[in-house]
Order: sequence, then C-alpha cells, then structure tokens
Amino acid sequence: MRSLSDIDDLEFFAAVARSPSLTAAAREWGVTLSAVSKRLTRLEERLAAQLVRRSTRRLTLTEAGELYASGARGILQDRADLEERVGRSSGRLRGPIALHSTMGLGRHHIAPLLRAFADAHPEVGVELTLSEHAFTIAGSGYDAAVRVGPPPDAHLRLRRLHPNRRLVCAAPSYLRARGAPRSPADLVDHNCLVIKENDADFGVWRFGTGPGDETAVRVTGDMASNDGEAIVGWCLDGRGLMMRSAWHVLPLIREGRLVQVLPGVPTPPADVFAVTDATAFLPRRTRALLDHLAEGLAARLDGG
Repeated sequence: MRSLSDIDDLEFFAAVARSPSLTAAAREWGVTLSAVSKRLTRLEERLAAQLVRRSTRRLTLTEAGELYASGARGILQDRADLEERVGRSSGRLRGPIALHSTMGLGRHHIAPLLRAFADAHPEVGVELTLSEHAFTIAGSGYDAAVRVGPPPDAHLRLRRLHPNRRLVCAAPSYLRARGAPRSPADLVDHNCLVIKENDADFGVWRFGTGPGDETAVRVTGDMASNDGEAIVGWCLDGRGLMMRSAWHVLPLIREGRLVQVLPGVPTPPADVFAVTDATAFLPRRTRALLDHLAEGLAARLDGG
C-alpha cells in the first residue's frame, strides 16, 4: 500500500473525502491521526481555505472541501484515463497494485496467483496485505480487496471471482471411530471443531441455500480456535468434524485426507469476491489482475 508521502494532494484529499472520519482515514493508511491531520492542515494553508470540519468521530466537508473533492476526483479520473490510453498503446501493463486479502485465502491461493501475474507483467508492482481485521476499502489506498462473502456496504463495487460454499468434513479415522452424521440434527452427537471468526456467531453451523431457506444448528466440541489452519490440522488428526470453505478443503478431499459429510445438504453461498471502491477509477492493470484471479481460482479449485 502506498504511503502518504507517495501521493499528491489531489489523491490525498480524494481519499480523505471518501473516509467516514479522519481517524478511519488514518487507520486505513496505517499512520497516526496526527500525520493525517498535519497533512490536511498543510493543504488547507496552501489553499487558504478550510476543507474539513475537524472531528475524530465524523468527517464533514465544508463547501470548499466539497468543491475541492469533486474537482480532485475529476482530475484524477482524467489523469487515469490518459495513463490508460498511453499504456494501452504500448500493450503493456505498468504501475502499482495494492491488494488486501484474508489470511487463509491469501496464503493458499491469492499469493501464488499474484506471483504468476507479476512474472507475466514485470512492469507491474504488486503489494499484498493479509489480515482478518474488518476492512473498509474507501480511502484505504488499496486498489482491491479479496474476501469471502459479499460485504454489507452497497456502495462498493463487487466482482464474484469464484463460487464457494462451506463444507462439513472429517478425517477418515474420525469417521471409522464415530460414524458419519446423516442429517444436520445428528451433529449434536458429534465432536465439532469450532472456529471463532470475526464477529460471527461461532458454534452455529448454517445449512440451506440462503435467506428464506436456512437451518441453524448449534454445535459443540472440545476444541476451538480463531485460526482456520489450526482447525484444519486438528480435523486431519481425526479430532472431530469441521465446517470450512470449499477453497480450503477441496484439495484435501481430492487427496483423500478428508471426507465430506452431509454432501446432499447444501450450505449458504460464501462466494469469493473482489471489492473495489465504486467511486474510484479502476485501472486496466487492476481489471487484468482480477481477470487473472478469477481464471486462476477456477483452475485451482475446479481442476480446469
């Protein structure tokens, strides 16, 4: 992700204007609130105009700030369009791409696909940040974020990179010792490995095709973790059943190290999405990367 010192005033203020607060802007840039505030003060002094009404809780643009933000977006769009046309004439992709992804998906699939993309396009610089923390793309400095399941914010631009559902799995050794559940209700008699993930209601496994057709089953077990890798390791050791994304467990199922249970019972979709800021221009290099990720995930997960 580019730092504050890497961008000009137009990019800086366009990003600040998209943020809900100065504190949020500082958090997404990975800098202190003081650094953002000082940069904003220098800009206001240069323009001899107040652009923002200061508040750590909420960012409010003044009339001058609205004018500057609108003009900045237009100039940045024009500049991006010009650079796009220049780059297209050479046929090469160039420039930086900053990508954010969740930890497990990023390690298993996104990082290897980015390596292949960088090899194919040596003039593109790729930076990948992995984190499980709640993430807001607007004003962050990232070009795109990859996540499982669509975000609730309708103001974002979404692209589905690959279909995904969560599967209930167990090691062959566990199934030999305990047998396999025949229905979701049977899960109460099994040792279930529970992942405590974000703010989700952990210990509740959901079945069905989505809203309006969903059954929630509360499961229990003797082991739980906030780390999916730990859960998978315990499951491979035969310690219990787990529910994990298909992107994570399909390779292990194909190898015979895990077995899917309740295969005839659907689970709600948890597709892999790319998230971009709907108010920001999407450069050709970023669109090409998202194409590459979609094609690569299909090849890795579908065997195509």
